[in-house]
Amino acid sequence: MTSPELAASRMAAPKPAIGFFERYLSVWVGLCIVAGILLGQVLPRVFRAIGQMEYAQVNLPVGLLIWVMIVPMLVKVDFGALHEVRRHIRGIGVTLFVNWFVKPFSMALLAWLLVQHLFAPMLPAAQLDSYVAGLILLAAAPCTAMVFVWSRLTGGDPLFTLSQVALNDSIMVIAFAPLVGLLLGISAIAVPWATLLTSVVLYIVIPVILAQVLRKVLLMKGPLVFETAMAKIGPWSIMALLATLVLLFAFQGEAILKQPLVIVLLAVPILIQVFFNSALAYWLNRAVGEKHSIACPSALIGASNFFELAVATAIGLFGFNSGAALATVVGVLIEVPAMLLVVRIVNRSKGWYECA
Repeated sequence: MTSPELAASRMAAPKPAIGFFERYLSVWVGLCIVAGILLGQVLPRVFRAIGQMEYAQVNLPVGLLIWVMIVPMLVKVDFGALHEVRRHIRGIGVTLFVNWFVKPFSMALLAWLLVQHLFAPMLPAAQLDSYVAGLILLAAAPCTAMVFVWSRLTGGDPLFTLSQVALNDSIMVIAFAPLVGLLLGISAIAVPWATLLTSVVLYIVIPVILAQVLRKVLLMKGPLVFETAMAKIGPWSIMALLATLVLLFAFQGEAILKQPLVIVLLAVPILIQVFFNSALAYWLNRAVGEKHSIACPSALIGASNFFELAVATAIGLFGFNSGAALATVVGVLIEVPAMLLVVRIVNRSKGWYECA
């Protein structure tokens, strides 16, 4: 069985419930916020020592956690499925338009309007640019792993889902750094190009290579071995993410205790983006005549983010204590409940969609 067929058979199975860790991700993130803040206050020297474990401006414990976070997700991506894009070229066109020409720029606009102006009196003045940078990083990284879950929950076409993820990830390797640099520059935020390019190599290029080598080795041993391995290493991503968040909030704790409203305010532009991008992609697919099973994964990948990459890059560029790191974590906090609501909406609106 070829890898696209393997993915198709897996995703075409009866819709499974979302995984335990994924379903309650917002709860785990909330617990990590509490644990990180408490540990940071009780053991400040320990976390200060962890923060100093750096080489070439890369924190080594966090770098390891980020690889554990990202690699299992990228193993799921089959770049051999890229030829499938021609089967639904209109849906792919909508996906690319929303992900690369609408989402990052609309988030930059929202961040400028809300964070730097409307909410500015309620936020720490010294962190405004950093919050904007974090929101831009979040929007510039299209979802990779979780979109497979959202697609299954909406009956999305499995090969289309696989091909759009493979295409987005291929583009991300090349376009992520220039796009982030452009939007940070437009927002008048200094672009540390050397650090940005290093982050792309560390957190995109190398993990993609490692993941694809591991994928090839596992598939050579047969589909059952591949599925068994993915079931074992899949939870590693969530656990590594949660460990990273504990570290981050240990450093951010004092600032959060002083201004807890920050998290609520940063959630506003992220939520607007989720519902705006999903609605836009959903409507555009209907307008160009695509099927509901194509519109759903197209809309869902446009609404969600590769937040693991965003967190990693924010920490690499601006550090643990930065508003950028905090802004990306807010994206993790609200992603699952917001996306489950989008899933419910597209499922309930199937009749409206198909009457066009």
